[in-house]
Amino acid sequence: MTANEHDRFFVPAVSGRFERRLIADLAAGRCAAIRVPDFFSPDECALVMNALLKVEFAAYGRARVWPEVMRFGVGVSDHRHNGTISEKYWAAVDESRRAWEELSLPFDPFELCRTRLGADLPQPVEVARHDGRVMGAGVAREPNQGFLVHFDDAQREFSNGFLDANVICQFAFNLYLSVPDSGGETVVWRHRWHPADDKHKPAGSYGFKESVVGDAESFQMIPRIGEAVLLEPRYFHAVRPSGGGRRIALGFSVSMTDTGQLLTWG
Repeated sequence: MTANEHDRFFVPAVSGRFERRLIADLAAGRCAAIRVPDFFSPDECALVMNALLKVEFAAYGRARVWPEVMRFGVGVSDHRHNGTISEKYWAAVDESRRAWEELSLPFDPFELCRTRLGADLPQPVEVARHDGRVMGAGVAREPNQGFLVHFDDAQREFSNGFLDANVICQFAFNLYLSVPDSGGETVVWRHRWHPADDKHKPAGSYGFKESVVGDAESFQMIPRIGEAVLLEPRYFHAVRPSGGGRRIALGFSVSMTDTGQLLTWG
C-alpha cells in the first residue's frame, strides 16, 4: 500500500456510546479507534479536575520517559522487572488508591468509566487481577510535552500470565478532563512493530524516532473535554506537545478475554 492509498478499516469510529458492535470491530481490526463525545458531562469533568488541581503530580521514570510526562496514580509500566511485575507495584497501587480516595470525590471516576464503557456489553467491565491481586484502576496523565511515537503491547512487555485471564487483545482508554489551547493531538499510524523498527529506538527510551513510521497512513484526534477514546495501541501512536493550558486525561489499559469480558489495569 502506498501513502496515497487508504485502508477502509484504518479509521476512528464515532458514536454516542461504546456500542458492543464497535468494540467487536475494534477487536477484529475493522476500525482503529472509537470516539465517544460527552462520555463525561462538563460538570463531571470539572469536579474531577478541581480535585486534581489541588494535588501534586509525579513524573514517570525520567530515564525511560522523556520528555517528561506527569501523572497522578500508578502505572505498571514503571514497575516492570525482567518481564514481570515488581513487588513494589503493589505498594504503589495501595498508595494510589488512598490518594484517589483522599480527593473525596462524590463518585469514583474510574468506576464510572468502567460502568459506561461496559453498558452495552453482556459482562461488567472489571479491574484485572494478577496472581489474585487487584491491579491499579488507572492514572491521570499530563503529557504537556507530548508522548513520543510508541506502541503498547503488554504481551510483548510482560511474560506469559500477566493477567489472571486468557487475553486475546488489548486496547487503550483515555478520557479528556482538560485540553490545551492548541496541540495535544493523538496521531495514529497504520504501522505495527517489526524487529527492524528497533534501529529507530534510542537506548533506554520507551519511544521511537518518528522515522520509524516512514510514509505510513495516519490520522489524528484532537482532544475534546469529556470525550472518551478507545484505541488499538499496537498501532504506533504519539501525542503532540500542548500549547497553553494543561492536557489531563484519565487513562488505563483494557484487555479483552476469551469470554469477551473487558478487564482494565493501570
